[in-house]
Amino acid sequence: MEDPARHAVPFDKVITALLDNEHPFPPVHLHRLSDISAADLVNLQKSWSQVNPDRRAALLEDLEDLAEADTLVSFDDLGKFALSDPDPRVREVALRLLWESEEVSLVTNLLQMVENDPAEKVRGAAATALGQYIYLGELEEIPEAVLHRIEKKLLEITTSASEPKLVRRRALEALGFSSRPELKPLILAAYNNNDPEWLVSALFAMGRSASSNWIPSVMDMLDSDNEEVLFEAVRAAGELEAPAARRPLLKMVKSQPLGSEIRMAAIWSLSKIGGEKVRNTLEKTLEESEDDDEIEMLEDALENLQFTEGFNQFGLIDYEPEDGEEIMAQAEADSWDDDLDETESGEDDTEGEDE
Repeated sequence: MEDPARHAVPFDKVITALLDNEHPFPPVHLHRLSDISAADLVNLQKSWSQVNPDRRAALLEDLEDLAEADTLVSFDDLGKFALSDPDPRVREVALRLLWESEEVSLVTNLLQMVENDPAEKVRGAAATALGQYIYLGELEEIPEAVLHRIEKKLLEITTSASEPKLVRRRALEALGFSSRPELKPLILAAYNNNDPEWLVSALFAMGRSASSNWIPSVMDMLDSDNEEVLFEAVRAAGELEAPAARRPLLKMVKSQPLGSEIRMAAIWSLSKIGGEKVRNTLEKTLEESEDDDEIEMLEDALENLQFTEGFNQFGLIDYEPEDGEEIMAQAEADSWDDDLDETESGEDDTEGEDE
């Protein structure tokens, strides 16, 4: 149900504040831009070009942050309007505001932007936005013809050596949701590329694939020295709900610095995998943590873990290795079990000596 208080501020006051370059835009006005009416949007469009480009970009970034924190707000209409902004920074953030949009009418515009926008980052953001529609297509929630148009364009971009690397990578990541047979060799090629950025994109696509066939490849990167590669491998392990990754991730929670991105990613991935020692580890970590962001993450992870455990309890997730490589990955994970048990045993012995 929409909150009437959001529209209590006269919209003229919002525009006046937006045009005032001498003062920051009041955060209390941000909600007024959610579910904006057609009349208010027209008034905003009339004044938009008078707003400093830096201020326009900053406004959309603030709206993006608010949308992440409050699931009840929607800035889709403002985002769609800002796609035509002359400043590429504004267009890029506008696309991010639309990353969860399910409006099929947007697809044509997104395809035009991913192909023709003069700014590389904007093209990459458009490719990312199209990933949502591939996901919807796999669920048969958009017309098959629309799905095929998107896949065709992103496959063309991914395989074109003349395209910028960033745009090609984002296209491959967006295609991660696709079940097209052409995708597997593209992911493998990116994975085996000596460029860590391509490896990161390959792991991202693997995580989106929902295919346990990628688990051995993800497992191989859980000891990477490259932090970006390691982070993406940790995230992919959670997305694939890989039981083989449980012990390596538990060890990371113990060994990674407090509040680090990798530790936070390991916490969330464990909440998606569940299983032995996960709840105890997360609860103990919550008791000991002094980092506010990590505490919030742990609370969310424990809530998600309850959902995961419910699935496992009722047999809704029945995992068995699909092939020899997965069996080997599980065997390697068992060796992590032994290492972790030895570490915990050593900690217990040390505590006993202190006493």
